[in-house]
Amino acid sequence: MDVLLYGLLVFAADQLSKYIIQMNMEPYESLPILKGIFHITYVQNTGAAFSILRGKTYFFTIVSFAIILAIIFFIRKISPEKRLLRFVMALVLGGAAGNLVDRLRFGYVVDFFDFRIWPVFNIADSAIVVGVIILAYIIAFDAGFSGQYGKSGR
Repeated sequence: MDVLLYGLLVFAADQLSKYIIQMNMEPYESLPILKGIFHITYVQNTGAAFSILRGKTYFFTIVSFAIILAIIFFIRKISPEKRLLRFVMALVLGGAAGNLVDRLRFGYVVDFFDFRIWPVFNIADSAIVVGVIILAYIIAFDAGFSGQYGKSGR
């Protein structure tokens, strides 16, 4: 249940923030928060996180759906004691679901965090990146990572 709650919180924050942006800004409108450093800029991204491979919406819709299914399968295999790993997977799940909903509804993902020296991104992208970084750390440094599953896989 904890995984679903964390994933849902990420998803809800992502979707609410995108709704607020869409209701209050025109595409490519930019609002300086810290001029030249941080802006809120409404971008309609047809690529992946940080606008990678623009125009591949159909491809990323399929990939996102497959990733979500894989995460759900993987989460079911994680023992309840592995709270950090379950939390990390919830971050990635919530982020992937948030961006998938955008692709299905609009044909693009709503991005808006603009640090001027980095591609524009959103809460879902942030959750995915943070989750993947922590997951990489767990895989690299947690000696118990490979032994987290029971023999039956339950």
